[in-house]
Amino acid sequence: MRKILIIFSTLYLWACGHGPSGSDKMLITVTIAPYKYFVREIAGDDFTVNIMVPSGANPHIYEPFPAQIRSLSRSAAYLGNGFLGFEAAWMKRFEEINKNMKKVMAGDRIIPIASDHSHGTGRNHAEAADPHYWVSPKSALEIAAGVRDLVCELNPASAEEYKRNYEILVRKIKEVDKRAEDLFSGLKNRHFMIYHPNLAYIARDYGLEEVSVEFEGKEPSPSRMKELIDLAVRENINT
Repeated sequence: MRKILIIFSTLYLWACGHGPSGSDKMLITVTIAPYKYFVREIAGDDFTVNIMVPSGANPHIYEPFPAQIRSLSRSAAYLGNGFLGFEAAWMKRFEEINKNMKKVMAGDRIIPIASDHSHGTGRNHAEAADPHYWVSPKSALEIAAGVRDLVCELNPASAEEYKRNYEILVRKIKEVDKRAEDLFSGLKNRHFMIYHPNLAYIARDYGLEEVSVEFEGKEPSPSRMKELIDLAVRENINT
């Protein structure tokens, strides 16, 4: 199971990478850092990417700084997650600030998984869905397709180059996907434990069982800890 986590950590590190930016380029605002990776891989340095929720910040409760709002006001497009409380709280205001900005939610291409705990203060559909789909290679393929369509629309003159870059990215993601499927195919113990339940899409896509330590965003109670220990012993969970 440790090999499994290494595979998906590799994809996650790709997605959190940062590239150069330029102030004279067309702006795309994204909710979280992983989407910047997809824009860079497909469009290279043709766009400046404004990240609303920086790495390390809590994307469920984050409030943007004035500089981020200024960049948003000049953005040609907004690429969002679709299932985060941050977006539910701020998106209407973003649309008022920049009425001409094209809005694309990557989550529209994903079959959502119900969240085990609240990711915001409201109870709308978006906040009831698990937002961590980008960690799964199968979801990454859908995100890549959405980004391809977006950048081709924003800059049609470079569409053919973007499509070629997209195909290269797809091959990379499919390689990770194939390695994961090969690794999981003969796995007897399909349970794994994680403190914060952010690998539900990986579990679904590869036939695994995610066991969350926290419950509804809170630390486990003594009775919950006993349940987890009993489950770990019964199912021989060591990851």
